[in-house]
Amino acid sequence: MARELAREVGYAYIDTGAMYRAVTLYALRHALLTPDGAIAPTLEQRMGEIDITFRVNPATGRSETYLNGQNVEAEIRGMEVSALVSRVSALPFVRRALVAQQQAMGREKGLVMDGRDIGTVVFPRAELKVFVTASDEVRAQRRVDELRAKGTEVSLEEVLRNVRERDRLDMERAESPLRRAEDAIELDNTHLTIEGQRERLLQLFRQATEEE
Repeated sequence: MARELAREVGYAYIDTGAMYRAVTLYALRHALLTPDGAIAPTLEQRMGEIDITFRVNPATGRSETYLNGQNVEAEIRGMEVSALVSRVSALPFVRRALVAQQQAMGREKGLVMDGRDIGTVVFPRAELKVFVTASDEVRAQRRVDELRAKGTEVSLEEVLRNVRERDRLDMERAESPLRRAEDAIELDNTHLTIEGQRERLLQLFRQATEEE
């Protein structure tokens, strides 16, 4: 949704969740994170080695994630990273480092930023905040469809467990917990079509920009 809104209005798009996934992938690759979620203390010292950028793929027109110059868009969406990203994103030193980068990205405005703490922590004075919700089951099915379209076979039960566990960890973390900003507009897209989501977001965007 956020990605398509950015494309529609000509804004840059930043997926902050991809940034936390990239840190998780880096930790896995360098044996700083085990499959059971144990995190090496040295990850904090190595944060300076992690360079995360976004580039638009000219063939698709979509922004993709690069970790230290390598395209990792497909790898960070896999279940291994999905199962561990909430543990990494709960680390205060990881959140502080990435929030600072995200705030720097948004200084010039003209940006749609997608993430779980944007309206509460990263940009608490953003012109438009939309808190998107959907049922766990619908979110899981959409994720399964996305992964299968990319050739990754997963079960709905596995993805549903992952969705619920990520939500629990993100809501309970001490640093930047997942919550709705008081002035955010809630959008439940459980039963909305893609076109319905698009129309509603564009309506909210136009209202926000007309009020400036």
